[in-house]
Amino acid sequence: MPVNQQLSIFLIPATLFIFGAIVASFVGVVSGRLYTGQGFLTGRSRCDACNAQLSALSLVPVVSYFVSGGRARCCGARLSLISPLTEFLLGALFVLSYFNLGLTLSLLFFLLSLSVLLALVLYDLAHQILPSSLLTVFVAASAATGFLLALSFSAFYSSFVTAFFIAASLALIHFFSRGRAMGLADAPFAFGLALLAGPSAFAGFIFSFWIGAVIGIALLYKRPAGSRMGVEVPFAPYLATGFLLAYFTQWNPFVFVADLL
Repeated sequence: MPVNQQLSIFLIPATLFIFGAIVASFVGVVSGRLYTGQGFLTGRSRCDACNAQLSALSLVPVVSYFVSGGRARCCGARLSLISPLTEFLLGALFVLSYFNLGLTLSLLFFLLSLSVLLALVLYDLAHQILPSSLLTVFVAASAATGFLLALSFSAFYSSFVTAFFIAASLALIHFFSRGRAMGLADAPFAFGLALLAGPSAFAGFIFSFWIGAVIGIALLYKRPAGSRMGVEVPFAPYLATGFLLAYFTQWNPFVFVADLL
């Protein structure tokens, strides 16, 4: 294999990983400032503990966390692992997306969808709500991605119908539980995820509930003895994990169940 070709095989994934980590860092800023109404295109990042302005060395994705030993350079406060984990995760997802789709127009829309998806998940983890502004962008980007990835218009129509029924089922759960089981915003969120996953949408829907059930049981198990309080957990991370797992692995849960039987 020619040296230039070997370099391109390495450089493209490496560049996409770095780009994904940088985007994740920016997405973290967006999701954090959106709740407070601050602009995210202007103003410098500040330490959450002492409000000191952060230097450029403190903002290098993934690397700055480990170089500083997981503590803020300005005041020594312990830093959350969420930022380096999400930066690494989005970088890895960018690379996996490239291996799946190549350098195509659909890859561009898929990466945009993943970026907005991360913003929604981070916002839901922090505030247990999905902002309509980000949700609208995500559904639009996912619809465009699903259309570009579909082999034909009929295939996209089939994915659209599947996404509609998945969203409708979550909306019904919301109404019948009077909002106690899940929020109404989870319905359009799942609609966008289903469009993104395409033929793997239903498998992703099943995975989401499996993941949610396992984590929910674990949280209930850790609840203090004698406590009657319920446990409120955001469902968006489970939905995102389930649909992305189905899309990237193409694993069919029904085949797995059939094998067990």
